[in-house]
Amino acid sequence: MQSNFTDKQIQILEVAETLFAEKGFDGTSVRVIAKMAKINIAMVSYYFGSKERLLESLIIYRTSDLKYQLDTLLQEELEPIDKINKLIELYINRINSNRGIYRILHFEFTSKKREQNLLAFSELKKGNLKSLESIIEEGQRKGIFRKDVIIPLITPTILGTFFHFHMNKTFFENLLNLKTEELYNNYIKTNLTKHIQQTIKALLIYES
Repeated sequence: MQSNFTDKQIQILEVAETLFAEKGFDGTSVRVIAKMAKINIAMVSYYFGSKERLLESLIIYRTSDLKYQLDTLLQEELEPIDKINKLIELYINRINSNRGIYRILHFEFTSKKREQNLLAFSELKKGNLKSLESIIEEGQRKGIFRKDVIIPLITPTILGTFFHFHMNKTFFENLLNLKTEELYNNYIKTNLTKHIQQTIKALLIYES
């Protein structure tokens, strides 16, 4: 999926991702991106046209295979709750492995005008929501999931929990005695992911 970009474009995208995550989108100039990527500033315009289009390319570069993974999950012979659990696992693993781009997307892009300009971001969110709707509606048809679930609020519940945990990383490292990056990442992969799965299950399934 990512092979649509040349090595030179990927080099620029990865430099831009680091800078956007550290300094913010508005705080990063094309000149600085070009300098850090050790290329002429004109090459950024040649490859991407503008800083907004560069960001759109970065979103595509980092998330293009997510749609494939979600489509594959939808086709699996699993019960709806197992699909939800796998979807949560997929989300958390991807976000934790690509913190740069997700930090940019979720903390920089509150501007309505900017989000409208980023078609790739809007399409990504719509596609993710459609996959989630498909799984939940299957569970509702089978009488497993509640009918009154507010589906668009499920994703913010998943992501919000992760981002709160990650934005307070030092606090939780001390509180939970996660002294190394390996322990921290392992806690996310196991304990935090399981907690989110249990939370979503409680929202979806009828009380017995």
